[in-house]
Amino acid sequence: MNVPSSAEPSRADAAGQDLRSIPAVVPNQIGNQDAGASDGRTFSKTDPATGLAVCEVARSTASDVSRAVERAKQAQPAWAAMTPVARGDILRQIALLMREHRAELAELVAKETGKSRKDARGETDAAIEMGFFVAGEGRRFYGQTTTSAVPNKTAMTVRQPLGVAGLIIAANTPIANVAWKAFPALLCGNAAVMKASEDTPLSAWAFGVLAREAGVPDGVYSTLHGFGEEAGAPLVEHPDVAVVSFTGSCQVGRWIAETAGRRLAKTCLELGGKNPLIVCDDADLENAVKWTLGSAFSNAGQRCAAGSRIIVFDKVYDTFTALLLDATRALTIGTSDTDDLGPVINESQMVSMLAAVERAKAAGAAVLAGGHRLSGDGYDGGYFVAPTLVAHVGANDEISQSELFGPITCLYRVQGFDEAIDLANDSPFGLTASIHTRDLNRAHTFVSRIQSGVAVVNGGTYGSEPHLPFGGLRQSGNGWREAGTDALNVYSDVKTVYINHDPTRV
Repeated sequence: MNVPSSAEPSRADAAGQDLRSIPAVVPNQIGNQDAGASDGRTFSKTDPATGLAVCEVARSTASDVSRAVERAKQAQPAWAAMTPVARGDILRQIALLMREHRAELAELVAKETGKSRKDARGETDAAIEMGFFVAGEGRRFYGQTTTSAVPNKTAMTVRQPLGVAGLIIAANTPIANVAWKAFPALLCGNAAVMKASEDTPLSAWAFGVLAREAGVPDGVYSTLHGFGEEAGAPLVEHPDVAVVSFTGSCQVGRWIAETAGRRLAKTCLELGGKNPLIVCDDADLENAVKWTLGSAFSNAGQRCAAGSRIIVFDKVYDTFTALLLDATRALTIGTSDTDDLGPVINESQMVSMLAAVERAKAAGAAVLAGGHRLSGDGYDGGYFVAPTLVAHVGANDEISQSELFGPITCLYRVQGFDEAIDLANDSPFGLTASIHTRDLNRAHTFVSRIQSGVAVVNGGTYGSEPHLPFGGLRQSGNGWREAGTDALNVYSDVKTVYINHDPTRV
């Protein structure tokens, strides 16, 4: 199978693999070796835009996990013995290769997610920037030098690697998700085993190809494919995996915390969100509508940071809702660069989110727009959900409390600022939040009172930069932050060092 060609030139990598050509069976990459699943089984990957098969994928089991972890365990000490600068140089080479193969990577992302090539290119660029940022940290890799109460004693801290990192990612922004975990895990001197999402095997495979070409030593980085119960769970349970970094659902995150916790393994959990966007009575309503659309519906709402609770002051509620409804109805859905959003990732997700809307309707909610699967020309077979606005829901209703991970958002009417903040904080999650206001006092008070890991003024609930931390409170995560220098804290431990000297011996 061939990905549609691009105008940019392409070349095969050193191992003879051309990223334009999708393998008939996407293999595991255990170190520098491609391998099928140990029992030979595969599963089908479908295109969310058509429902048609794209390729077969290796269906890994515990034996494949054991093989990858054992290889990683053997390779890790030599990788850790390299300087952070040397490791960073190799990671920079991966980023350079990603930039060189930007078009091919974006094509793969578009093919496996159904998103437009424009959005896939943007996601690929974000992954490249993460690579460059983390590679640069190899030149810093700061510990701390401090004072001691004891004379002639130097006190300091340095970073040390953990060992083997188990990385488990979600499908929503696949190449960026790979970059967020793989680059810092490797920079810190760990070997890493990536368990790709079963819905997005192609971008993870391509990253593995480029990592090999960039000179990552054999065994230091592996990619496994398969389902969570069959491949992800054995990775979490493996006694030689020192840290598990997971992005996904709260239900699975709880299981990982409990399972890895029994052997006191470190876990970094980036879980769900039910993110509020507050529209005050002094807001620029056109700007608020623009950012609400982006927060709720971009990437088909498949963002942990999606704006899924739109809290609007009573004074502007009717005007804002009318503007938002008109703008929502004007959105175009499809896979071209002129479309605003594409399909959701798989049929199961689509069925689940639409069932939640139906339950809300049965409980008295009003569906102002959407709430259904799109069909007809360009949509048949694909998992396209119409952008959906739901009103007349309570703060404790299921649709207000559960993450749907699709293009669905709810509207709430409040009387003023205090009620808006209370409603925004009335959630099991605490990932991101936004407010739209012209009042500096309101903006600063919002930032101090909102219970979230990220707070935004006059913008969307989503958006992150490679040099800044991202994560949330409560059921949105377990306190660690990815991206930025904070990510290095996930993948390294601190060693305290004391050096005593005797000036009389000089």
